[in-house]
Amino acid sequence: MLEAVARAVWAMLPAYVPNNAAVLFGGGRPIDGGRVWNGKRLLGDGKTWRGTAVGTLAGALLSLLLNRVAGRVEGRTGWSLPRFSLRTGVALALGAMLGDIAGSFYKRRTGLDRGQMAVGLDQLDFVAGALGLARLLAPRWFDRTFTRPTIAVVLLLTPLLHVATNVVAYLWGLKDEPY
Repeated sequence: MLEAVARAVWAMLPAYVPNNAAVLFGGGRPIDGGRVWNGKRLLGDGKTWRGTAVGTLAGALLSLLLNRVAGRVEGRTGWSLPRFSLRTGVALALGAMLGDIAGSFYKRRTGLDRGQMAVGLDQLDFVAGALGLARLLAPRWFDRTFTRPTIAVVLLLTPLLHVATNVVAYLWGLKDEPY
């Protein structure tokens, strides 16, 4: 059981990190350029080109770092951990960013302002994007890595991790709300 959780978290780390990196190092010009649709911003000021680029780069680089330490972790634990190609690392990281952007677009269309909570969507939009783009760009790797039990662990564990990291970011003054 513990190995299944570790494999799921390991496989998702390149998707978990991008949004955090975007919060820390993002900012700059909004992707939507301030444009509105039906009187509402397309995305809002929180989705920027720099944040998207930095987040994607952080996740992709993390995937390569994970490859370098995987053997040592496996030697100490006896677990078998997934490896990443640059393609899979970029797919997970960029997919996470695109999923979050899609979530923001949906929230603006439904009248939710930036920072307003949307239970479920806020915790899983980036997961859907990451898994979807990884499945599209690396289908064999995806099928080997994201078995049904692994996906179940990801879907159960991610909301808990998401809430915990957001609370920490809020307490550190990096976010305006703790969710």
